Amino acid sequence: MKNLLAMTNKSLAFFTVCLLAFLVLCVSWQVISRYVLGTPSTETDELARYLFMWVALIGAAYTTGQHRHLAIDLLMMKLTGVKKSVINLIIQAAIILFSAIVLLYGGGLLVSSTLENGQITPVLGWKMGYIYLCLPISGILMIFYASVDVISIIQHFSGQPPVVPEND
Repeated sequence: MKNLLAMTNKSLAFFTVCLLAFLVLCVSWQVISRYVLGTPSTETDELARYLFMWVALIGAAYTTGQHRHLAIDLLMMKLTGVKKSVINLIIQAAIILFSAIVLLYGGGLLVSSTLENGQITPVLGWKMGYIYLCLPISGILMIFYASVDVISIIQHFSGQPPVVPEND
């Protein structure tokens, strides 16, 4: 499990950085073509919007796995022991539930309906269903990371060494 987690972390970090670098290039070219050349590039404008969606959602999944997502942790800082573990289990269950319903199920429906309807992007001519794939992919990744945390918490309860250290 540790190897799978490490491989997923490295792959996801690399993929997100590549997407972000490509997004920066697209936006830079958009600014240059608009203000220096005087003819804005419509392709990079649209591509930047879709890249931003992917960077945001895949980056959110990666951030969830690194335990660096936005959180109000006042309660967690006050709790210790079993109470802290129970609250952490509830939080991970909420992440799994949200990811399963909204991102995986809802995103999957969006992908399939837009592919069935044949909706394409206005400028690039790509199928919108492929653009929306970032929703179920990020949902799967978030469920994976939250499940690893649940397993670690349960292993901690049973006295076994956790899959990942608590402050990873």
